Amino acid sequence: MIKSIKRDIETIYARDPAAVSTIEILLAYPGFHARQFHRLAHTLYNWKVPVLPRLISHISRFLTGIEIHPGAKIGEGFFIDHGMGVVIGETAEIGDNVMLYQGVTLGGTSTHKTKRHPTLGNNVVVGTGAQIIGAITIGDNVRIGAGSVVVKPVPPNCTVVGVPGRIVARVDPANGTVEKLPDPEAEAIHCLHRKVAELERRVAALEGRQMEVDDEPANDLPLGSTSSHDWA
Repeated sequence: MIKSIKRDIETIYARDPAAVSTIEILLAYPGFHARQFHRLAHTLYNWKVPVLPRLISHISRFLTGIEIHPGAKIGEGFFIDHGMGVVIGETAEIGDNVMLYQGVTLGGTSTHKTKRHPTLGNNVVVGTGAQIIGAITIGDNVRIGAGSVVVKPVPPNCTVVGVPGRIVARVDPANGTVEKLPDPEAEAIHCLHRKVAELERRVAALEGRQMEVDDEPANDLPLGSTSSHDWA
């Protein structure tokens, strides 16, 4: 237990440049506090102790703004930065060295007592306000952008952004190179922009020709015709 808590502190030092002392981490880091509350609640939950695990979880939420169900399984090196509004459901599973920012939800989509919350692999980073919903698996080394909504499994070494979440890049673990993947939605938007620009050019050309016609002087009267003053 002491070794695991020490690793939590080392993780905060490694991931948060604002951390300046161990005393500060022990006293003023809600993510660290929520993690320790969950250790106790999860242990009691596994011992089938009634009510008390949920009460501890409730106290933790009141003090930290972070809600972690006692049944959630969390690996080593876990860090919640800032933390306010984070929700982790009962059947969620989190691997080692995972980092969550504020407002993240690991939520469920079912009311059945089955696996209904996400599984996060090792070294996953989830950005502010991201929602990961359902019994899906997020692979190792995945990065999920702020505000994304992920409802489908994500393979390892990928970056996901958007609503719904889509893979925009993949890292080759062998050499660290980043492969940018095509974005169908962005391509469709660019195509629409090109079409609109083309239509605007055509409209401008048509309006220009019409202005030229309107600005031309009236044609001479036909041969043999007379103007009105000739009848005076």
